[in-house]
Amino acid sequence: MAPLCETPSPTRRALLGTGAACFSWAFMPRWAHAAGARDTRFITIILRGALDGLSAVAPIGDPDYAGLHGAIALGMTGDHAALPLDGFFALNPAMPAFAELFAAKQAAIVHATATGYRDRSHFDGQDVLESGQPAPGITGSGWLNRALAALPAGEAVAPRGLAVGAVSPLVMRGEAPVLGWAPQNLPTASEDLARRVLALYDQRDPGLHAALGAGLASSRLAGNDAMAAAKGRMDMPEGMRQAAQGAARLLAADDGPRIAALAFDGWDTHVNEGGATGRLAVLLGGLDGAIRAFKDGLGAAWADTTILAVTEFGRTARINGTTGTDHGTGTVAFLAGGAVKGGRVLADWPGLKPQNLFEGRDLKPTIDLRSIMKGALGVQWGLSDTVLATQVFPGSEGIAANTTLFV
Repeated sequence: MAPLCETPSPTRRALLGTGAACFSWAFMPRWAHAAGARDTRFITIILRGALDGLSAVAPIGDPDYAGLHGAIALGMTGDHAALPLDGFFALNPAMPAFAELFAAKQAAIVHATATGYRDRSHFDGQDVLESGQPAPGITGSGWLNRALAALPAGEAVAPRGLAVGAVSPLVMRGEAPVLGWAPQNLPTASEDLARRVLALYDQRDPGLHAALGAGLASSRLAGNDAMAAAKGRMDMPEGMRQAAQGAARLLAADDGPRIAALAFDGWDTHVNEGGATGRLAVLLGGLDGAIRAFKDGLGAAWADTTILAVTEFGRTARINGTTGTDHGTGTVAFLAGGAVKGGRVLADWPGLKPQNLFEGRDLKPTIDLRSIMKGALGVQWGLSDTVLATQVFPGSEGIAANTTLFV
């Protein structure tokens, strides 16, 4: 993994709040959904490090694009040609599965988008993106967990949330109980040892016995035994695919969670970013493989699923002296799933002329990401505008939910 240009410092509370990487855990019993009720899934993928939206989804029709993005600009001819979308935008060729979903109207793109954050610090930007707050440092809970807490009580799967990773992404931390699962490369215990440990705790600590049993069951369902020998990490394509594959198994279960959060690292491309090929294309190929793994793994549930892949901010419109891009502002968000009204790029395109760039350097954001998140949670989960503006995204009363992309 390429290091970020800032050093993270996870708090002890964050680490303790999510448990160890080698186990899965469950906090509540489960019930099945009522027959006939809508059985939706919502998956948020955080792309940490700031995604270059201009190399992921290229505005080929903008006459200023190629000059600004230089050697890493996508083109429509030659080797590794971009994948056409709508005549103006084209997709990085590393994402053929997403292109197929787009053509089938099960995927969409939001371009020139960002949160309300503008100061270009990775960790403050990630805090704002995942907390759903108007500024960093306000709260330790995430907007997705608060959305879970706001859902009506009753006959439903519980816990409804799934946090994937050794440390739960901030977007899924909070008061609402969640299931945690971490794909891991460590050797797993044999069935005989697991039975002996469970028997021991059955006599001495029934509560821990129940939690450990639930965790082992979740781990088996997700496929950790098969993944233990794998070398992929969640900043590499194989690790992304494995994480999605295991999460899909849990989400597809009748009594499994319904809302999930994952975080893929490594998107900080200051040096040798590449365009149609290179480091960024490898990462985009990993995201593409993860989306394909969700589609395959969810089976029939895919028809009522929404995947939202987002990042903390974009990157500069001009490439730098090391054939990379620096911290920027506007970027792209990817949507996929059978519950997405796809086949379109949603954009209020600001243009790339010098006077149109944000602070003379970045793609100007014209769509607030919170409008997209609100749209999904409102249409598919029934959360009211008031709840969304005050509990899930506090202080966002002036940002209307965009409901046009969701079934």
